[in-house]
Amino acid sequence: MLKKLVLAGGTGFVGTYFEKKFTNDDIQVKMISRQPGHIAWEDEAGMIEALEGADLLINLAGKSVNCRYHDRNKEQILSSRVETTNILGKAVLACEQPPLTWMNSSTATIYRHAEDRPMTEEQGEIGAGFSVHVAEEWERTFFALQLPRTRQIALRIAIVLGPDGGVMTPYLNLVQYGLGGVQGPGTQRFSWIHIEDLYRIVQFLQEHPELDGVLNCSSPNPVTNRDLMEQLRKALNRKWGLPAPKWLLELGAVMIRTETELVLKSRWVIPDRLQRAGFMFRYDTLDKALEQIVKTRL
Repeated sequence: MLKKLVLAGGTGFVGTYFEKKFTNDDIQVKMISRQPGHIAWEDEAGMIEALEGADLLINLAGKSVNCRYHDRNKEQILSSRVETTNILGKAVLACEQPPLTWMNSSTATIYRHAEDRPMTEEQGEIGAGFSVHVAEEWERTFFALQLPRTRQIALRIAIVLGPDGGVMTPYLNLVQYGLGGVQGPGTQRFSWIHIEDLYRIVQFLQEHPELDGVLNCSSPNPVTNRDLMEQLRKALNRKWGLPAPKWLLELGAVMIRTETELVLKSRWVIPDRLQRAGFMFRYDTLDKALEQIVKTRL
């Protein structure tokens, strides 16, 4: 039974949700963060004390990828993941009673652009480019740690949807202002997961100690971008949305300091291992997820 949890880098969208849910379940939550009021990354003794006897460590640390990929941001995106993983590894090794399980965040972006077939843990093909390199180095660093008393799981998380932030806010704003048409070709796949199901996956993995290694955390029913935008318009009762061709997305990405890869890459990811282990998604289809999100936000 989960009694003590250490949440590293947990002040973002997912971490804030996790902290609230675990705390409501009467679980002791210790937070490691750069923000005041939490255990600092430089506080080695504080981290070891927090990790001592913990049931679970979840690491979500990493600079947001929602930025322009110039050299400085690239270095920070990579180092913020690799260095924090190494720092945690050193602290875990220093514990007399290390955490029983460590779940390290990773990303479904590690797979190649796929419009021809879905990517599973066993048959998925690793892609190329900066984002893939970051994911590979993150996982390599994590699994290179020799932690004989700690189960290690890398969560390859798809785009997380929820009512209180994340990508839903900009997507819903686009639709509300009439800009909710097809983005780019519209054929690119959109792999996603509702934040509640991500939380439930963590609970499920706690109940299944035989599962370790890499796990895809995504809905079993990804959609095309065309379907995504259509369902968003339907959820908000908007009959029409201005489409955004690739050239316009590229121009807009420069203006708002982000990258078109976040919209144009086709992520077709299936949670094969979780499904074979018996995990049941509460929000398995996008219409269910959007209904809950829109209803909660109103």
